[in-house]
Amino acid sequence: MEFSLLGPIAVTTGSGELSLGPAKRRSVLALLLLQPNTTVPLEQLIDSLWEDEPPEHARTVVQGHVSRLRATLAEGGAQTYGIELTTHGSAYLLRLPEELIDAHRFGELVTLARPEAAPADAVPLLREALGLWRGPALTGTVTSPPFAAAAHALEERRLTAVEALGRAHGTLGEHEQAAAILYSAAVNHPLREGLIAELMRALFRTGRQSDALEWFHRTRRLLNEELGVDPGERLRAAYEEILRAEAAGGGRTAAQPAAGAHRTGDDSQGASAFHVKHGPGGPLPAQSTGTAGGSDAKGTSADSADGARDGSRSGSGSGPGSGRAGAAPRLLPRAPARFLGREAQLGYLTEVLTDRTTGESPLAVVAGPAGVGKTACAVQWAHLYSSAFPDGQLFADLRGFGEGDEAPPAEILRDFLLALGTPAERVPGSAQAASALFRSLVAERRLLVVLDNARSSAQVRPLLPGGAHCATVVTSRSRLDGLVATDWARPVGLQALGHEEGAALLGAMLGPQRVAEDPAAARELVDLCEGLPLALRAAAAQLTARPRWRLARLAAALRDERRRLALLSAEDTGMAAALRMSVARLSADDARLLRALATSADGHLNASVAAALAGQDQERTQDGLDRLAEMHLVDEEATDVYTISTLTQLFARDERGEGGKGGAEDRGGSGDEGDGRR
Repeated sequence: MEFSLLGPIAVTTGSGELSLGPAKRRSVLALLLLQPNTTVPLEQLIDSLWEDEPPEHARTVVQGHVSRLRATLAEGGAQTYGIELTTHGSAYLLRLPEELIDAHRFGELVTLARPEAAPADAVPLLREALGLWRGPALTGTVTSPPFAAAAHALEERRLTAVEALGRAHGTLGEHEQAAAILYSAAVNHPLREGLIAELMRALFRTGRQSDALEWFHRTRRLLNEELGVDPGERLRAAYEEILRAEAAGGGRTAAQPAAGAHRTGDDSQGASAFHVKHGPGGPLPAQSTGTAGGSDAKGTSADSADGARDGSRSGSGSGPGSGRAGAAPRLLPRAPARFLGREAQLGYLTEVLTDRTTGESPLAVVAGPAGVGKTACAVQWAHLYSSAFPDGQLFADLRGFGEGDEAPPAEILRDFLLALGTPAERVPGSAQAASALFRSLVAERRLLVVLDNARSSAQVRPLLPGGAHCATVVTSRSRLDGLVATDWARPVGLQALGHEEGAALLGAMLGPQRVAEDPAAARELVDLCEGLPLALRAAAAQLTARPRWRLARLAAALRDERRRLALLSAEDTGMAAALRMSVARLSADDARLLRALATSADGHLNASVAAALAGQDQERTQDGLDRLAEMHLVDEEATDVYTISTLTQLFARDERGEGGKGGAEDRGGSGDEGDGRR
């Protein structure tokens, strides 16, 4: 159950939105939510609901609204969420976990964000916070002064968050994004001097000095005409800062790219550039084809060929103040900790994704079973070769094998377009139009797109860039044969780690000395974890929490098949959670087949044996086996020779014993992807 104040007043459950009734009833709920877990006097409710003199029966009206709200919340299952609306004399108390209120979550996210100290972390926090807003706060309440004041206070908090997001992008050198974010807010709040000052700085740092100065003069005129005052200190300081920088010798002095960055082109790139457009409030922020590159994980800058190509695209407009070099988005998650091995796969990714001989946008699909480390491999490569893509790196979790629904392409495209500097109001609503705009914007850029955790080829296709200098790497538990067929994707298969690599990973997590004390136990742990990095990391977490345990003690515990999956879990991650997300995506027939295969004595079988276990005809069983192999829930070692891993068998047996939970019949199970950055 979730309560919304940041937009229309609403209460939403898993079954949909509850019917709250008329404006006064919504207003009673809003006032209780504005003061959660606090008694609200009846007189305060009456004073807030009636702007003029309240009617004689006002107490009865309020009591009636409270009674109906109590019934409505109960019908929505409030008790399940720890929610209770109680009466305390002549006051009311709405008791609930405050994180169920969007305004509370908004405040927590904004508090966590530190735009100056940790801007890279602040950007996603502030974007998530602002994404909670669905319109003007407290929409649907009565128009009395108390509610107007509360709505104004919430709007002030929103604008403060917008300014903080602009500062975070600015600190990261992403001035185009900062200008795009601040522009809309400035148009709607033309007298908010702090906001205008931040916008002026962002515009100036993109090379648009005249736009920045025009905002100052326009705001000064508005302040004089409407309020009869002169600009305040913050607005004057921004204006003087820009003038001093211009006088010092160039419009880009205040925003030189970071060391090692590449600067390219002006806005003469034709359809690939996003030219300045004008609206009622003045020029809209423009997205250029410029770059601000960086270095890879080893500290190396982009190679000389990349630099030469930058020069060829720059033309004569590459001098200071002549073009608008846009900041490059850097959306990659942290590089995986203690990443070891996978040299062959990393080398093949390099061969595929840096191949410029075909004139096409290269595409690789990293596929493998749950927990094998697909995301880790893709993200590690992306960090190592980030300098080959100085126009930016985009990353998105497609949630193909996570809790809840997969991410729709329109949602991911919106995030990508915003990251590339497209003003929010110019992001198309349809996935088809957004995909076209995305391809147009990146057509001439050297950009890397990492699409993690994809469920199907159809989910991926709208997100693929078209430019020959762009590259895409996709991770999935499915082979995504459709992408191989239609987009010439190159498959990169990940297998379990061998004994040496698995022991090395344990050593990296626990310290080499602890592993060297008992190499036989380390080898057995790798076998019991089936060489899966996720399982090995979970085992290492168990040993880290128990520093006196020898490796042999955990190995002995893992031999007990009834405990193995539980022990190979660490808080919110583990093999059971990872496998649950794979099984949850199966059809009911395939889930039943998997549970039947789990009864195999040694995990080795063919279609005939599988059909006998499942109690169905061999042709139907063969089709099911093919689908399970595509999802890496069974392995096809040779023609009509299949194996199912012990961990998968243990999970399927547990699910079978619980009535088949985790299959198509039960898609509400908890647990995360489990692959993560492992």
